[in-house]
This record gives sequence, structure tokens and C-alpha cells, in this order.
Amino acid sequence: MSGERPRILPGDPAPADRVAAMIRVDHAGEYGATRIYDGQLAVLRRGPARAAVTDMARQEARHLAAFEALVRERRVRPTLLQPLWRVAGFALGAATALLGERAAMACTVAVEEVIDAHYQAQADLLADQDPALAQTIREFRDDELRHREVALDHGAAETIGYELLGAAIKAGSRLAIWMSTRL
Repeated sequence: MSGERPRILPGDPAPADRVAAMIRVDHAGEYGATRIYDGQLAVLRRGPARAAVTDMARQEARHLAAFEALVRERRVRPTLLQPLWRVAGFALGAATALLGERAAMACTVAVEEVIDAHYQAQADLLADQDPALAQTIREFRDDELRHREVALDHGAAETIGYELLGAAIKAGSRLAIWMSTRL
């Protein structure tokens, strides 16, 4: 099956439209990630968790800048939901940080697990169609996986209600991806 072109059926978006939707949703996701970390940094004070969040926030800002450049270069319309993600991302970050450093880290684990699968699927689809974009997505996926590991190293899994919190954040992340792809 490797090397086969995906079948395009009547009513399916054109390949260029699918790539534009990927750029749109990834731009929205990286924007949301920066806002989550902004919210966490507004609450977290000193300590190892704050330093880790600061480092992850810097990487997310670099990812966002790359997708902002792609949005401009390829003339992709950003999601119409960006004002919502501005508020929702910050609120999620602040709320999890208010629950404690471990809960803030649990938020990172949940989001990164969704993004891992999302970016892997995109990279697989783009491998032949747009190798440069696929490579960028793979590199960013690697960064996201490192964020997950850092969060686990900071006690994310020890958060009270870890499974429930993670499930809720994952559901919200999947919904945000679905909505940002379309709007």
C-alpha cells in the first residue's frame, strides 16, 4: 500500500485544498499552544515547572512563526476561530496551572498525545505530495513528543484525576482540530 496515491472521490476536496486545511489547523493549533503556555505562565511562579513551560513556550512560538509564514506564502486563510482559541487556550492554561504544576503538565501530556497522532497522519499524507511540509511537521512532532516527556518527568501522571483531566483535554483538542480544519 505504501507509495499508492490516496483515492480521491467525488466531493472530496482537491489536494491543494487539503494541504491548505492542514496549514490552517496547524497554525491554529500552534497558536492555541502558545496561549495555553501564556495562561500557565501567568499563574505559575518560580520553580522547575515554570522553567520547563518557558522552554516549551519558546518552541511553540517558533512553530507558530513557521506556520504564520506558510499561511502568508501559500495564501491560506487562517481559522475564523482564532479569537475563540485566544481565550480558550489562555483559560485552559491558567485553569490547569491553578490546579497545580502537575496539572499544568498533565495538560501538556494530553494535548501532545493528540498532536502526535494528528501530525503523524499529516506527515504520512504529505510524504509524496509536499515533502518539505511533511518534514516540517515531522520536526515539530518530535518537539511535541519531547514536551510530553518533559511533562511526564515533571509529575504529570501523578495529578489527581489525571485520566479524567487528560480525557477532557484530549476531547477538547480533537474538537478544536475538527473545527479549525473546517472554519
